[in-house]
Amino acid sequence: MAVTLRAYGREWLPAMARLFREAVHVACAGEYSPEEREAWAPAGMDAEAWGERFARSRTLLAFVGEGELAGFGNVFAEEGLLDCLYVGPRWQGRGIGAALCDALEPLAGGTVCVHASLTARGFFERRGYRMVRRLRPVRRGLALTCFEMRLERPAS
Repeated sequence: MAVTLRAYGREWLPAMARLFREAVHVACAGEYSPEEREAWAPAGMDAEAWGERFARSRTLLAFVGEGELAGFGNVFAEEGLLDCLYVGPRWQGRGIGAALCDALEPLAGGTVCVHASLTARGFFERRGYRMVRRLRPVRRGLALTCFEMRLERPAS
C-alpha cells in the first residue's frame, strides 16, 4: 500500500481530531476502560488548542488511497520527544505507523523518547524501544497507565 507523508497543515486539524478520538476509543478498547478513553480523548476536546502543539513541532500526516488521512505523528526535535503517533483503526497493521516513525525518529537525533500507551507498547518494542518506567499521567481526573520508552539511535 502506498503511503504519502505530508507536513501538517491547520486545515487537517478536524480530521486529525476525529482520527485521534477513533484511534483511542476503538483501538485502545481492550486495554483502557470507557471512562479512561473518554478522559484521554473527550468528545468536547478543544481541537484548536490541541493543534497548537502540532504547529510548534515537526508534524507529519500519512495519507492513503485518494488522499484519505490514515495517521499522523509529531516530534519535538529539541527534546527528542516523539509526542503523538496515531493511526486510524482500519489502517493499523499496514505500515502507516512504521512509515511515520521512519520519518520522525531521525528528526529527534540520538535518543528518542515516547510515552507509549498499553496498546502501543508492543509496536515500539518491535522498533527497538526499551521501557524506562511506568507512568500514570492524570487526564480529567483519571490516572492512565503508559510507559516512558527510549530508542537509542546514532546521532545524525
